[in-house]
Amino acid sequence: MRSTRKLAAFAALGLTLAACSSEAGNQAEEEAASAPTVAEEVDFPEGSTMAELAGAGSITVGTKYDQPGFGLLNPDGVPEGFDVEIAKIIAGELGIAPEDIEWTETVSANREPFIQNGQVDMVVATYTINDTRKQVVDFAGPYYIAGQDIMVAAGNPEGIQGPDDLAGKTVCSVEGSTPAQNIRDNYPEANLVTYDVYSKCADDLANGNVQAVTTDNVILTGLVAGNPEGFELVGNPFTEEPYGIGMAKGDDEFRDFINDVLEESFEDGRWADAWDRTAGAITGEEAPEPPTVDRY
Repeated sequence: MRSTRKLAAFAALGLTLAACSSEAGNQAEEEAASAPTVAEEVDFPEGSTMAELAGAGSITVGTKYDQPGFGLLNPDGVPEGFDVEIAKIIAGELGIAPEDIEWTETVSANREPFIQNGQVDMVVATYTINDTRKQVVDFAGPYYIAGQDIMVAAGNPEGIQGPDDLAGKTVCSVEGSTPAQNIRDNYPEANLVTYDVYSKCADDLANGNVQAVTTDNVILTGLVAGNPEGFELVGNPFTEEPYGIGMAKGDDEFRDFINDVLEESFEDGRWADAWDRTAGAITGEEAPEPPTVDRY
């Protein structure tokens, strides 16, 4: 079954990339076939976040717009990727259809403020769960475990094999991200430069302004896929990054609900199917075993 989903994923990806108008009908059929299930009848405790969102018939979700495979804005101005599909699964269990989701770009540095200020109802944006962030927001999940890695120019002219080799090198990451802080704390001999989005780091690497880009391996894999002749992945992860869904601090009912939905999607195949159609279609990797949800 996984192989069958994999073939379908590559077919769907090809249709997305094709510009030929004669394929538009087939693309629409593929999208309809992969649309998430939307609950027709929902019943939630009065006053709960779930009841409020279901009653409104919409939800505002923060996600990334520059990360192939997880959250990337397509030519129609709509984000797509694994994070986006996870958000759609959760929204569907609230009775909210994909077209009723309001997407908001959240870069690494503004995820906590957006949650705290009520600008988003939840954030699904390659968002690593850690103790510092848990002081101000809550997390459901994890729904994926990534690892920090390094992207270099094709051919690896600097011979970088791991984080210790970054000493004296100019390395780029994103401000507010766990990988950037890890470099500051544990590899201070690297010359770290930061931007708000990873695409700017990729541009700097392509132009020779930096010798390396570091962040989570799945993000870098997507960037390499976009420029395989210019970039390569070192392929030596040196951290574990559990991706969670961020939400307002203290909303235990909403967190429990999302954790329930995640676990159900692990079991019924929706999670693996979402991976195969997005990140898996780009990386060529089948969905891994889903992680264990941490109901802290």
